[in-house]
Amino acid sequence: MLQFDEATARFLDNAYLGADVSRRRRASFDAVAPAPGDTILDLGCGNGLLTLELARAVGPSGQVTGLDPSADMLASARTRCSGRDNVDLVEGTAEDLPFPPSQFDKAVSLQVFEYFHDMRPALRELNRVLRPGGRLVIGDMHWDTLAWHSDHPERMARMLRLWDGHLAERCVPAVLPDRLRECGFAVDRVEPVVFCDTVLRADGLAAMMIRLIAAYASRNGDLPPAEAKAWASEQENLAEQGRFFMSITHFVWIAHKA
Repeated sequence: MLQFDEATARFLDNAYLGADVSRRRRASFDAVAPAPGDTILDLGCGNGLLTLELARAVGPSGQVTGLDPSADMLASARTRCSGRDNVDLVEGTAEDLPFPPSQFDKAVSLQVFEYFHDMRPALRELNRVLRPGGRLVIGDMHWDTLAWHSDHPERMARMLRLWDGHLAERCVPAVLPDRLRECGFAVDRVEPVVFCDTVLRADGLAAMMIRLIAAYASRNGDLPPAEAKAWASEQENLAEQGRFFMSITHFVWIAHKA
């Protein structure tokens, strides 16, 4: 489990609002295509950034419900969405949604399914709470698409193997279509969102990942903190030399309740 000190939390708030993560969030927003009056479920709403954006789009005649298992994340979402009468924030789990059948027109989940060992219980619940024909949007990274340059490839491989420990499924976009069909959805299309950094931008995805991976590897692996620090320092040095390269692809799947 990732644990954040105050400095890291501030860093992440900045990164979540940066161009890369905002572009990823916008890809899900556009796929949902929120319209005035829509009722939308934001599954795994976290700190409520997407929830708030959807609430603006559906207007006062619509309703957006954010669900998350973390009370701390929901507290942040409540602060962010304060004063929005068309937002409900609920603590709960994807496998047991506290909503009646056919409550929502649309549902969206952004980088949540990689934490499910079995996606089917959550997908069946989403199918239950969506109206017939209701749209489902799921966005997740395909971690096999990660390409990251290092002059020490063995250390890089070791760091990324440790990072895999925080995932239940590292290839969600590849396995998701079959799971969707199995759980009563018809797949409409997939939209890739490619991130490719040759500059280590302060608010970029690569900078955020370096911070998170180093912290996770130090706390959860058989890795001396000095080695994680050396890995992060190498990336900063490569950037100073104009030799930095990191690329990964995020995929947005769009489906509907059959």
